[in-house]
Amino acid sequence: MKKNIVQDGDPVLRAVAKPVAKKDIGTRKLASVISHMKDLLKKEQHGVAIAAPQIGESLRMFLISSRAFDWDADAGEKAPSDMVLINPELVRVSRKKREMAEGCLSVREVYGTVLRHERASIKAQDEKGKPFIYHGSELIAHIFQHEMDHLDGILYTDKAIKLEDWKEKDNLRAAYSPGKKLK
Repeated sequence: MKKNIVQDGDPVLRAVAKPVAKKDIGTRKLASVISHMKDLLKKEQHGVAIAAPQIGESLRMFLISSRAFDWDADAGEKAPSDMVLINPELVRVSRKKREMAEGCLSVREVYGTVLRHERASIKAQDEKGKPFIYHGSELIAHIFQHEMDHLDGILYTDKAIKLEDWKEKDNLRAAYSPGKKLK
């Protein structure tokens, strides 16, 4: 595991992550990886999610911070403290897409506009191995797609319609508001 979030240029970000073995779910080693991901994400003022490859671990797993659910008015379900998704699979996406502002903890100071499905359903296992399906809309659906890309070795900059430096980080929350489009 890396001490800091891995940055663009590190080969682990371009590799297809390996599935987490069933025997490894619930182990101390995997709990340590999850704990490290949570610790690094907590330090990020604007971070809402992180994938295992972003800490140097080529594993099919990511977590979403509870603050992402606070920002998503349409979450519809009680938000978990942090949602851990092990071996996730997108099982359904909406036909309708929307351009939204997007950034990445592995691509600092660059933000862009990315076309993503407005709704997405994901199937995964929690940190204890219990399977679940979660239906996300707006920001949560956006995060599902962004993090799944990480697990497939794709960065959002590969899909961006428009990229720009973003010096005013305080505007990031406004950019993530549902329906908000960049100029």
